[in-house]
Amino acid sequence: MPFIILPLFLVVSLLSISADGADAPQWGQRWTRNLVSEEKNLPATFNPGRRNPQDGTVDPTTTLNVRWTAPIGDVLYGTPVIAEGCVFVGSNRSRSSDPKLHGDKGVLTCLDEKTGELRWEFVVPKLVEVRFGDWHNVGICSTPVVENGKVYLVTNRCEVVCLDINGLVDGNQGPFLDEAQHAVPAGAEPIMLNDKLADIIWRTDMVAEVGAFPHNASSCSVLIDGDAIYVCTSNGVDWTHRRVLNSTAPTLIVLDKVTGAVLAVDAFGLGPNIVHGQWSSPTLVEIDGKRLVLQGTGNGWLFAVDALTPEQLADARKRRAEGQSPLKLKTVGKFNGHPLAQTQDVIPLEHFHDTKSYKVVANPVFADRKVYVIFTQELYHNIPNGWVACLDPTKTGDTTRSGGLLWAYDGISSSGSTPAVLDGLLYVVDNSGRLHCVDAETGKPYWVHNLGGSPVWASPLVADGKVFIGTGRRIFWTLRHGKEPEVLSRIAMPDQIMASPVAANGVLYVPVFGTLYAVAMQSSP
Repeated sequence: MPFIILPLFLVVSLLSISADGADAPQWGQRWTRNLVSEEKNLPATFNPGRRNPQDGTVDPTTTLNVRWTAPIGDVLYGTPVIAEGCVFVGSNRSRSSDPKLHGDKGVLTCLDEKTGELRWEFVVPKLVEVRFGDWHNVGICSTPVVENGKVYLVTNRCEVVCLDINGLVDGNQGPFLDEAQHAVPAGAEPIMLNDKLADIIWRTDMVAEVGAFPHNASSCSVLIDGDAIYVCTSNGVDWTHRRVLNSTAPTLIVLDKVTGAVLAVDAFGLGPNIVHGQWSSPTLVEIDGKRLVLQGTGNGWLFAVDALTPEQLADARKRRAEGQSPLKLKTVGKFNGHPLAQTQDVIPLEHFHDTKSYKVVANPVFADRKVYVIFTQELYHNIPNGWVACLDPTKTGDTTRSGGLLWAYDGISSSGSTPAVLDGLLYVVDNSGRLHCVDAETGKPYWVHNLGGSPVWASPLVADGKVFIGTGRRIFWTLRHGKEPEVLSRIAMPDQIMASPVAANGVLYVPVFGTLYAVAMQSSP
């Protein structure tokens, strides 16, 4: 199962909590997907305190350098985002006073950034219509995006939604008005709405609109470029792992940010060639006057398409209004990430549970005029191999053996973690439980640190001269950023850490199964 990463939000303050800090309204820096931050004075260590295993609450008198904690579901695969006075994070459903909202569901929680108190929640029932399309107790694992009072999210039901950051506290803004029915399974009695629930502005069902059928999870942090929203559909194989349910469904689509209408689709032509699922998020590249959108796919390729111009977007809206088919995105480059593809033409793609084929799970990262991407075997079924490729985004066409590859590092095992690049150093984590520091210019490894074993699905955060990473072995690590390995702290946490840490406005957010920790330097009395 794939969960890379993932999201939540709400209302109120338009001012930053700290004058020295900044919001983190999306995955990583801008749309480069580089998980680095300019935040300062983040603690190198903290004490998570004593947690009540029944409700996820933490005794604040037992903590150190913890500003607040908030109980969040039972599992937490969604990477938090922080914007406009709110913290948003995706999880599953664990507890609810309303029996209609209890049980195995997806939840996006919006918390107050200062206090961690609940502002509202967005509850989404299971996608039972697609067998194994919404795995048990996974919940919402996509990272949301916050922009100008709106929250954009891919749900566990393979929907893209636009939410009002204020929730229903200021009324139902519409045009979507059926929140009461949306929160429960089809045919069930609707819930009673209240001001602690989300306000849906628009909703696009990718199963109904483009025929996408996710496998295990729908996971994408959308890319907003003006009025265009780029989304990976998560289209994948069926429950047998031997065939793609809909081989004509697109992998990358473009929605109208105002209405949610489908405006454009890819021309990748993957057909039946998807190994498992598709959970990588699109990345925006701006280089030499060109604007490209990168998308990693479930057949082990990285594709580059021209970003839509305002004129093309207007044309796409006109086509939609006239009932014509969506525009086709122009593919300008592609790279085959199977190691054998670097020396031979034909690479058979395997369809079964323990396939040895390659795919892209992590997000491509753009930094210093280069693209860094991990091509991996099936980490969720413990197939062992992966490698990091550094690619030249100025190359066009099939660049697999025509100068697209600048260097490769094959020292990692399979990996679904997104690399982080800062000061010429690339940090990457593999599922066997190792943190690698590599020269971002040459691919030369500087050091490898053992994080205590698998699984490791989170991605490293680089901030304040430190590298932060959590593991499925319940350990949160802080190392010094640099060419020599130095452990600053090794903290035993109360549960697994499968989502990535985030820094914003002087606070480090650590997502743990059941609890979100807001970590900051201890205030003077």
